[in-house]
Amino acid sequence: MRSTSADSSAARAQEVAAELRVLIGHLKRRLREESHPGEFTGSQMSALARLEREGPATVTTLARAEGVRPQSMGATIATLEAAGLVAGLPDPKDGRQTILSLTAACRQWIQAHRAAHEDWLYRTLRARLGPAELDELARALSLLQRLVEP
Repeated sequence: MRSTSADSSAARAQEVAAELRVLIGHLKRRLREESHPGEFTGSQMSALARLEREGPATVTTLARAEGVRPQSMGATIATLEAAGLVAGLPDPKDGRQTILSLTAACRQWIQAHRAAHEDWLYRTLRARLGPAELDELARALSLLQRLVEP
């Protein structure tokens, strides 16, 4: 009997994991659609997010962190520099290296991008969920938070 319960629990966890993965994918796509990110690729957005999260870095460091070749990251960064979102300064420890960081314009762009995401979420929550459902979703957030904690 106990084995059946454990099997049932494992099967349910597998089912929920698959549904959650699909749902998160849909939510990410919808947020992208609603925020109008422009002509930036996923690789470019990922590099910007990493620079924002981890701070200034070299092309080589970014490439290693993103799992791509330095030449590929160099092309990604060149596009971002041309758009005025990333700027580089010589590394004071090694003049052969360039330390890349986000520009003030990029930080403003990121803030506007996030505000668009939150605005769409706010409007959608208000339009599609009642007060009890909103409370239920708020309780579920703490469970989702536990999934991403180390």
